[in-house]
Amino acid sequence: MPVPLGNETLDRLPQGVDAPPFDRMKVTAGIAHIGVGAFHRAHLAIYTNHVLADADMHEWGILGINLLEHDRPLADALKAQGGLYSVSEFDPRGARRTHVVGAMVDYLYAPDDGDAVLKRLADPSIRIVSLTITEGGYLIDEHGTFRLDDETVAHDLKYPDAPSGVFGFIVGALEVRRKAGVAPFTVMSCDNLRHNGSQAKRAVLAFAAARSKELAAWIDKEVDFPNGMVDRITPATTPEVRDQLNAATGLDDKAPVVCEDFIQWVLEDRFRQGRPAWERHGVQIVDDVSPYEDAKIRLLNGSHQMLSYPAFLSGHRQVDVAVRDPLFNSYLTDFLNEDAGVWLKSLPGMDLEPYKKKLLDRFSNASIADQLDRLCLDGGSKIPGFLGPTITACLENGKDARRLAFLLAAFDRYVRVGKDDNGEAYPLREPNAMRLVQPLIDSGSRDTLVESVELVGPLPARDKRFRNQYDIYVTSLEKRGVRATLENLDSLVD
Repeated sequence: MPVPLGNETLDRLPQGVDAPPFDRMKVTAGIAHIGVGAFHRAHLAIYTNHVLADADMHEWGILGINLLEHDRPLADALKAQGGLYSVSEFDPRGARRTHVVGAMVDYLYAPDDGDAVLKRLADPSIRIVSLTITEGGYLIDEHGTFRLDDETVAHDLKYPDAPSGVFGFIVGALEVRRKAGVAPFTVMSCDNLRHNGSQAKRAVLAFAAARSKELAAWIDKEVDFPNGMVDRITPATTPEVRDQLNAATGLDDKAPVVCEDFIQWVLEDRFRQGRPAWERHGVQIVDDVSPYEDAKIRLLNGSHQMLSYPAFLSGHRQVDVAVRDPLFNSYLTDFLNEDAGVWLKSLPGMDLEPYKKKLLDRFSNASIADQLDRLCLDGGSKIPGFLGPTITACLENGKDARRLAFLLAAFDRYVRVGKDDNGEAYPLREPNAMRLVQPLIDSGSRDTLVESVELVGPLPARDKRFRNQYDIYVTSLEKRGVRATLENLDSLVD
């Protein structure tokens, strides 16, 4: 019989499943995490699960918080299991290790009890509020301006005592603490976003200023927003994957997570209110995370975007299958070595040449079955951050950027056509940047994307060579499809 997850079953887990290495009854929450999804549960929660084994770290458990209606099934699962769930890590050879993670010692679901969320965030015991709210969730537009016109933001400014969005809760709780003379919490972004702490600070300050200039000034002075670089490939857990994991582990887990065995976190040490000793368990603590962010975002996230639309349109659906396709493997290798990697330097503790080679091994991990449609999700938010800097660097330095022109042509086709090369239709999922993507669809013109400063920057439309390459690839994709275009990528434009 499968073993259901709960505090009462931790002493009889199936063979090969590790229990939390600490007594959960001794742990209290010092971190509140907003946006409890698969990545958080496989990353920050894993590091914290390790650190809680240290006897002096028991005040750093996690209070999990979800804000969105679509998170209700996960909320029900986590409540039923007392915040417990399993993480199954697979190495590239298919070997599995499964942990039951006990770091989340409490959980709240804001749509059911927003007052409780606000109250807990205002509690002095919470000294860090961490976030995984996606790249687009920070609501920073192409001009670096926080979008005060966002529907949720407008609601929370109008009804500050009944917020529903992340910035309403954070700023509301900080205001309560300020008025009570209580020290603020640190706001720690864990999203795949360049300068994620700085972006979080920009959003929080803009929201706070719309409420009170005095409040914004206090936050600016008193609240820390460390930047961090996070990395672990963590696919979504579909019902089918959930059932497969439970069959393999012998658990009855309503919220299992599957991920690769690789994990990395580089974090700035800006925590005036204290933090767990994550560095004891593999976190790299640095003064400036910017070079590490740049390397990871340009290489890993950039490669994911370069693969996403062409591979999906060609008919592939799994990342590992696409990466093992010699055509796409060669294309990604050239991107890493000739387009993105040339602008980077070696970093302390991170040798870039082995890192680049390791990326393709990670992508080819069949055991985690990462899906291309996950990589295609929200391209309007990802392309500017993940590929924009590389496009700009290439064009500013007069370097040929044909692979990037090809990627933009594939994104244009993905958005405007809605069918892959086999005629299979797919939904367009742009939850955070549809305002930028919708004009591509409405115009019916190939020119709209390459002329969009918001999506690709000002240079692609002005650079004659790049613009010509883009136009040729758009035409070739229409007439010949992805594979034939990619096979002749050089001859089409030379």
